[in-house]
Amino acid sequence: MRWEKGRATIERMLEDGELERVPPSRTHADELIAQARMHRESVEKIVDVDPVGAYQIGYDAARKALVAILENEGLRPTSAGGHVAVYEAVRAQLDPPLGNVIRPFNRMRRRRNELEYPAPGTPTIDVTEVTETLEEMREIVSTAGKVMDQMDPF
Repeated sequence: MRWEKGRATIERMLEDGELERVPPSRTHADELIAQARMHRESVEKIVDVDPVGAYQIGYDAARKALVAILENEGLRPTSAGGHVAVYEAVRAQLDPPLGNVIRPFNRMRRRRNELEYPAPGTPTIDVTEVTETLEEMREIVSTAGKVMDQMDPF
């Protein structure tokens, strides 16, 4: 059965070169989920000594989990689409009902960019902010692992 939710958005993103088709691979998707879980665990180990690094690793955990959903479907973001395409593609297909899980990723992406490419005066990050975001990161990774079983190749 074809996954229909968000189909028009995905087709537009393919046409615009933000996504590309690749062979669907549950094996590769599972590898990405495993990496995301390891990253998530790493955040907990380093947050007290390196909050910036912990946030960046946690963001990568969430990003890899969302990319796993796309890889399982036979889709991959291109350099033209980047991390925004990951968010838009998954959100188009899963929001609703999973918007409350997916939407925080966009905020994380923007915050990660501020940390990666700081402008003068950009506020730094502290342990509290990372810890508050960690549960959202965990939820994205957990949810991605579950929804792949319900989604067919695009």
